[in-house]
Amino acid sequence: MAVAASAVLSAGAFAAPAQATTAAAPTITAAGGFVMNNGTGKSLYTKAADTRRSTGSTTKIMTARVVLAQKNLDLDSKVTVQKAYSDYIVDNDWASSAKLIVGDKVTVRQLLYGLMLPSGCDAAYALADKFGTGSTRDARVKSFIGQMNSTAKSLGLTNTHFDSFDGIGKGANYSTPRDLTKLAGSAMKYSTFRTVVKTKSTTQKVTTSNGGYRNMEWTNTNGLLGSYSGTIGVKTGSGPEAKYCLVFAATRNGKTVIGTVLADSSVAARTASAKKLMDYGFKA
Repeated sequence: MAVAASAVLSAGAFAAPAQATTAAAPTITAAGGFVMNNGTGKSLYTKAADTRRSTGSTTKIMTARVVLAQKNLDLDSKVTVQKAYSDYIVDNDWASSAKLIVGDKVTVRQLLYGLMLPSGCDAAYALADKFGTGSTRDARVKSFIGQMNSTAKSLGLTNTHFDSFDGIGKGANYSTPRDLTKLAGSAMKYSTFRTVVKTKSTTQKVTTSNGGYRNMEWTNTNGLLGSYSGTIGVKTGSGPEAKYCLVFAATRNGKTVIGTVLADSSVAARTASAKKLMDYGFKA
């Protein structure tokens, strides 16, 4: 009998079934992180995913989202660059710039590139001034920020609030990794947004005040473009309170993962955290 039992065991009759291997969740340096399958909405990774934090320039995803949702939007309509936009850059140490020139006439489409690639706070100001309502610039900006908050509410972003059009907040500009990821997923439904955020660099011809033209050259601050296969966006952010943030998305073999890291320690760290989360998301 002992021989028979041994024979049965050696034949594998009582061997445990093979287990599918699941990749261990990565460790990231960012204070908060979230990844989901953009097709199914399934959460794939969470780390303090619902903790409210300052968002830096990832706020500009909502700026673009509000613009693209405008009724009868004409992307080729022109906006004249005002001195207030360039003064704003001078007055705010952390304001990144698209280097818009006062008096130039720039299309809404071009402003979206200036907003999302070099993360131009001047472009954000121009868009808020253009698409807010009111008889004064301050009233229009307030109106636009109101549109940002009403959009957040309509998207179910319960841990998100904006008090600025660009992320240079006044103490009440915050979101979470989960909410920002949902916001990015919503914005990516707009073809113009998808086209802009996957662009590594662009040269745009704008009209000068004297009727001539100049070329504006903008490079995307998102280092994942070109360094991580399949990257399709989305937006960087930084600031003294926000530290280093990144909302990211990539598609491989028909699967899109989208996510966010907030409050990382450096540009290199946020890029590494995002890559780890996308690697994990594709395996999940």
